[in-house]
Amino acid sequence: MRREVLYILLLFATTITAQDALWWGAAVGLGHEQPYIDQPLFDLNTQDANNQLVPLFLSSDGEYVWSDRPFNFTAKNGVVRTSTSFIPVKGGNTLREAYMAAQAKYFPANGQLPDTLLFTRPQYNTWIELMYNQNQADILKYAHAVIDNGFPAGVLMIDDNWQRYYGNFSFKAERFPDPKTMIDELHRLGFKVMVWVCPFVSPDSPEYRELEAAGYLLRTPQGETAILNWWNGYSACYDLTNPKAAEHFVNVLKQAQADYGIDGFKFDAGDNNCYASARIAAYDKKATNVDHTLSWARIGLQFPFNEYRACWKMGGQPLVQRLGDKDYSWAAVQQLIPQMCVAGLLGYAYACPDMIGGGQFTAFLNIQPGEFDEALIVRSAQVHALMPMMQFSVAPWRILSKENLAIVQRMAKLHAEFGPYIMQYAHQAAKTGEPIVRLMEYQFPHQGLAQVKDQFMLGDKYLIAPVIDDRLERDVILPAGNWRDDQGKKYKGGKTYHIDVPLDRLPFFELVK
Repeated sequence: MRREVLYILLLFATTITAQDALWWGAAVGLGHEQPYIDQPLFDLNTQDANNQLVPLFLSSDGEYVWSDRPFNFTAKNGVVRTSTSFIPVKGGNTLREAYMAAQAKYFPANGQLPDTLLFTRPQYNTWIELMYNQNQADILKYAHAVIDNGFPAGVLMIDDNWQRYYGNFSFKAERFPDPKTMIDELHRLGFKVMVWVCPFVSPDSPEYRELEAAGYLLRTPQGETAILNWWNGYSACYDLTNPKAAEHFVNVLKQAQADYGIDGFKFDAGDNNCYASARIAAYDKKATNVDHTLSWARIGLQFPFNEYRACWKMGGQPLVQRLGDKDYSWAAVQQLIPQMCVAGLLGYAYACPDMIGGGQFTAFLNIQPGEFDEALIVRSAQVHALMPMMQFSVAPWRILSKENLAIVQRMAKLHAEFGPYIMQYAHQAAKTGEPIVRLMEYQFPHQGLAQVKDQFMLGDKYLIAPVIDDRLERDVILPAGNWRDDQGKKYKGGKTYHIDVPLDRLPFFELVK
């Protein structure tokens, strides 16, 4: 039966649909809602669902829609309607062909990668353990605990509130008596060190006055320095649409690297909803909210150790993208796979599924070690283990039994064992733009797998099927072919299998000749 793309112009809106087609795209943070069936109005210029955005839709029938500018969209009964008039482009006959055609035209891979250690070893972030009390003694204690509990050293991220104030990149003397010695010790233990940064500047600080005089801060339409409201209060903000301001910011970060031995930066904030374009005046007079997000993302290209949570476009670039902060909950664990798959579909191949157990610190407040749902932490670690990157924050050695800690430790080591395979596909992504983590529909089109959100393909060879709830069993859909599981058992594809999954098992299946 011939499939036809239908486009209907209605009140300056386009309805994008095709007979039996399903659509993905636009927002990583909506990945668990995709393919779109029913989606309330979403504005790409003022909303980001706490994560990356790309003005791209892709269909299961090989069509795609791209826009250089942000737009609104809704979905009803699988029909996507946009505020801008589009005619879908035929890129092929499958989701994969649509993606490859769109990325080749609009965000081709540039051949570069973030530092390989971000892929091949676990990452450790101090946020959940220390929150706003970042300090030298506890950071070293955390790092030594990583090694003492048998976990591989990797990248260690020192999170928010290490610095004297926003816009300043010196360690707080009262909390960090000798930061250079601290970082030297972390290096000796085998870690690379990243620190949290943002584009905001505390008002009435020396940096504020210097940047204001230079014209490097965002202003109001009346010409005064703009004060923006974000989650840590009210601050001025670098105007990174100004090339000189961006150059200055990069130089300040590089000076911090020289002063302390810092290896890279966690680039937080930059969300489009922080930049109300009607209330600010930028160096780039045509800049919309997302153009500020884009300018922030470009800063990271100067640093091989980088991480972003908010982004606009920038697919195919050597930037690490983390999923938005997740609650400590099973519902959050269930969002990880579909959101990571959509990140890949939007060109963000070098991605990390937030922090194991969740990165939303308020969800961890007042939970005592004996009150944790240990199964949730274990299953979360299993989801991470065979993703391109895995990141710890809440300390598993503090909250898990000896038996469950051993399981999580094995997951960290499994990730390191898969490092060469993951890097094979990371290098492929840098050349071709192909995602590392893939939807089942992407890899096996038109086999009824479009709604499968609890298993994924890692490259071409491995199907990963973690348990993402409190059960000890699950169904696994194996596409056509011959498969061998993590226990050596062989399966004939084209069937659904019910398998037992005790807490210490991460099921994965290798496609064999």
